[in-house]
Amino acid sequence: MNNIILIGMPGVGKSSIGVILAKELGMQFLDSDLIIQEKEKRLLREILEQDGVDGFLRIEEQVNASIDAERTVIATGGSAVYSEQAMRHLRTIGTVVYLKLEYGQLSHRLGNLHNRGVVLREGQTLQDLYEERAALYEKYADFIVDETDKDLEETLTAVLRVLTV
Repeated sequence: MNNIILIGMPGVGKSSIGVILAKELGMQFLDSDLIIQEKEKRLLREILEQDGVDGFLRIEEQVNASIDAERTVIATGGSAVYSEQAMRHLRTIGTVVYLKLEYGQLSHRLGNLHNRGVVLREGQTLQDLYEERAALYEKYADFIVDETDKDLEETLTAVLRVLTV
């Protein structure tokens, strides 16, 4: 196991789980959203406001497709799965784990989508986004961890369990 790539909707805990998982396994941690912000010198929501959804997705694809890491837990942005090129690259450098959360719990966790920098097209609801992305997450995942009704510790245990099978 070289790298572990966490995918899933915004708010499922990819970064929170990722940091703890990296510590547990003695690995590095990388958050692709933070790399995007550092590279662009703008917040995610500013990129979305200024460049639009398509502009943001191009930047995200470039960043994710160029990640070069070893023994690293990588938390991707929720929209990473829109880029086949980036996901192909990530799958070649590690194991992809989809953190899946039931819609009702996700919508309760999320709050203001605009402030989170969530890629949402005009007129698209969170439910639409959830349904659209679920199939993509499943397509690219090596493992799926259902974290519905689980706390952080239980989710971490479930991720560790699938990785050691």
